[in-house]
Amino acid sequence: MTIQTDVETAVLPAERAARAATRFGEKVRVDDEGAWVVEAASLPEVARALRDDFALDYLINLTCVDWPDRFETVYHMASIQGGPPLCLKVAADKAKPIVPSLTGVFAGADFQEREVYDMFGVRFAGHPNLRRILMWEGFAGYPLRKDWREAYYEDDNKPLKSRWPEGDFFFGEDKIADWDDNIKYPSGYQAEGVESSRADDNIVVLDADELHRAPSGSERLIVNMGPQHPSTHGVFQMRLTLDGETVVDLQPVMGYMHRNHEKIGERNLWLGNMPFTDRLDYLAQLGNEWGYALTVEKLMGLEVPERAEYIRVILAELNRIQSHFWSITFLLNDIGAFFTPMMYAIEERELILDLFEMATGSRLMCNYMRFGGLAYDLPEEFLTMAQTLVDDRLERAIDEMDAYLSGNEIVLERMQGVGVLPPDMAINFSTSGPVLRASGVPYDVRRAEPYGVYDRFDWDVVTRPEGDVFARYMVRVGEMRQSLRILKQALRDLPGGEIMGGKKAWQIRVPAGQAYGRVENPRGELGFYCVSDGKANPYRYHVKSPCFVNLTALAEMTKGHKVADTVAILGSIDIVLGEVDR
Repeated sequence: MTIQTDVETAVLPAERAARAATRFGEKVRVDDEGAWVVEAASLPEVARALRDDFALDYLINLTCVDWPDRFETVYHMASIQGGPPLCLKVAADKAKPIVPSLTGVFAGADFQEREVYDMFGVRFAGHPNLRRILMWEGFAGYPLRKDWREAYYEDDNKPLKSRWPEGDFFFGEDKIADWDDNIKYPSGYQAEGVESSRADDNIVVLDADELHRAPSGSERLIVNMGPQHPSTHGVFQMRLTLDGETVVDLQPVMGYMHRNHEKIGERNLWLGNMPFTDRLDYLAQLGNEWGYALTVEKLMGLEVPERAEYIRVILAELNRIQSHFWSITFLLNDIGAFFTPMMYAIEERELILDLFEMATGSRLMCNYMRFGGLAYDLPEEFLTMAQTLVDDRLERAIDEMDAYLSGNEIVLERMQGVGVLPPDMAINFSTSGPVLRASGVPYDVRRAEPYGVYDRFDWDVVTRPEGDVFARYMVRVGEMRQSLRILKQALRDLPGGEIMGGKKAWQIRVPAGQAYGRVENPRGELGFYCVSDGKANPYRYHVKSPCFVNLTALAEMTKGHKVADTVAILGSIDIVLGEVDR
């Protein structure tokens, strides 16, 4: 499989999309921004045709917007051959929001539809397991609806009014949602389970007893694995259905770290979200910032100076290396190794974080990128230290780690042939990053839809054909080497000049519109879908999390393996719960 960036049937810019849309007659219209507005009843038909006839075979994002008169489910579909995505929109009635499920077309719609149901209350007819995914089953309300209020609610948008000197803490009756009113229990709720109601015959909502009951007459056992550290990352659980020691089913249980990042993002000022993105995947903080900056720059039509683009690449690739070092360490730790991988990862990662601190003032929460450029330029010492690391130390450390670990018989025994994900399944489950490329699919956003100045560098997309845990490990090792190739070129060619394409301001107004921006983060495609109504705060702020979506394939990869293998398989996906739960 090869990546092409000029596929006629896959790219579908606005004018070709308009021509293609005529095939569906009144079922589809193209709006002013080139998105397809599709009738709800026709959504599966249109999506299947786009997948089969227009090579848009990769569902990369699925979310929702709460407009005053409707809910609008939003889909972004792309070609695995490359090119920009196509946006589809489907309106749902406010009183009874129901949209057909796309799980029959794209398996990757599964968790994303459940998130929309959980956060907005939109039901997806035909979904095989429609229930909450981030909130608990007894939670009342849908937190991303515009009319939802949390306990101690103060105001819809920041900046909040000053509390001093009047001392008015806004605890009046009209400013606070009583905590008791926010813990309503469904009708028939009991401590040992939730009796969920089915609102429509076409919608499957599982009752609690259906989640826990083993098949009649079997010896199967349901075991809750986690949450604990390190194997399930402290705040993640796997509900395993076991036949002896063999896994026959797996249900991820998440949401322990959910803090409604997107709701907070819609109350923040546009610029106020920049440091907030660092708290998502905190091992890929600068990539997070870049993805958000890129999205808002699309909305504002901002040009980024060349020097700032090069610095963004340098920091993002250093970020990728330190993240992969850490990911490999955790994976090896999950299968029983500990001190030796940590020796390589911790020391080299700390040196890279020294560079982050030198450039941004912080090691983890960097808050460095700005719309149109960067907060400030690099200090002189940065380039000298970065050059030394890239030319000598990092390359040597990667080679030593590879030589010590990759041929180790215990590593091979625990990883090879475990958690195999075939390429067609990897695409259908909407996986991205090393999980996708380890299944032999050479899809990388830096090539599929180049951003920044990535099209100026000579580097290779790393793939492996096996699709197992070992392949995912080896892809990360290979990607660190490719990052070094990019870094050597970027440091060599770094131009002088300005680092801001617009003026710095704490308060900005983003023109009304919507945009989806995406970057290739260490764990896959990180996307931001932002909607502006021209005001000081985002109307809709959505984070497409590669960690969250990649987990959709976890059950399929685990079935048929032993309990001990589930930890290795989960480790090979390489999740960060700050981004999974948001």
